[in-house]
Amino acid sequence: MREIPVRYPLLLGSFTFLFVLRVLGQVLVGIGVAGFLPPFERWYSGLMPYWLLLPTQIALIVLMLKIVRDFATGNGTFVNLRPRTGRVLQALGCVYFLSMVVRYVVTMTVHPELRWFTGTIPIWFHMVLAAFVFTLGRYQAWRGPTRARELP
Repeated sequence: MREIPVRYPLLLGSFTFLFVLRVLGQVLVGIGVAGFLPPFERWYSGLMPYWLLLPTQIALIVLMLKIVRDFATGNGTFVNLRPRTGRVLQALGCVYFLSMVVRYVVTMTVHPELRWFTGTIPIWFHMVLAAFVFTLGRYQAWRGPTRARELP
């Protein structure tokens, strides 16, 4: 069992919680029981059919919860990835996040009426997922060969 700095399970758990809220919010709006939330079309970009998107999101949540559990216990596959895998995950997380920044800028240029959060909910939550990937990678890169020897 590894001793993991508390910030990693807290950050990963927070990103997971935010994503769960996003998926739950979209489901509740979709079935018509959350009229106080933005309409369904603001939650959904339409890039993937919803009948496929929802199971994909649920599978992603299950994976994220497994990763958070591994970090909370200090034991499991996802706390023992290679440092090189961590560097790759950090790079992917940065590219993912920056691509969402570009997507937001393009959306604001093409559709200025969608300023800030109107119709951009998917973009913001992709940024949350990018932060999750980056954080997972950051831990792996941080622990590296020298840190791995220092930690019990």
